[in-house]
Formats: sequence, C-alpha cells, structure tokens
Amino acid sequence: MSTKKYLEYEETSKVLEKIDGKVNFGMFLRVARTTLEVTQAEMARILGVPKAMVCDIEKGRQFVSPTLALKIANKAGLSPKQALRLCFQDQLRRAKAKYWVKVEEK
Repeated sequence: MSTKKYLEYEETSKVLEKIDGKVNFGMFLRVARTTLEVTQAEMARILGVPKAMVCDIEKGRQFVSPTLALKIANKAGLSPKQALRLCFQDQLRRAKAKYWVKVEEK
C-alpha cells in the first residue's frame, strides 16, 4: 500500500469518527470501496459475495455478520474495531434498542 493511500485511510477513519453517531455499516462499506477505488462488482469479487449484497449493505437493506465486517475492514485497510462496532450498532438500531456499542480489544 502506498503512503498516499495509507494517509487517505487515516483521513477516512478520522472523518468517520467525527460523524460517528450518524454512521452505519453501509456507509463504512461505501467508504471502504471508494477508498480502494473499486466498483460494487469489483468489491463483491474481492469479498467473495454477490454484487447485489454489496449494494444492499451500502443501502442499509442488509446487515452483515461480524465475520464479514472484519473481512471488509481487513481487505480495505480500515479499522476492524470500527467495523465491528458499526455491525453491532446497526443490529441494535434495527431492534430499536436504545443502547450504544463500544468495542475494545482484549
């Protein structure tokens, strides 16, 4: 990964942290995909999932498992911690649970 791309990843993470309360996993995936400069179809191939799934996740129509959240973060060079938190937070929002998720490394 080039230094320029790494700096772009760092900037992306900072922006996501600032707007944290309004971010969902679909936004995270879109940032990951655009950071890698790939189409939805290319991202689907990278992740080994159907293109429709990438589209549905980005639009908030489908939630992801923790396993897929980690895979997306690792493939895109973004924060696995943030990916997991957003994955779980989306599930709580869907359940209309008024809780906030905090993920810490063990």
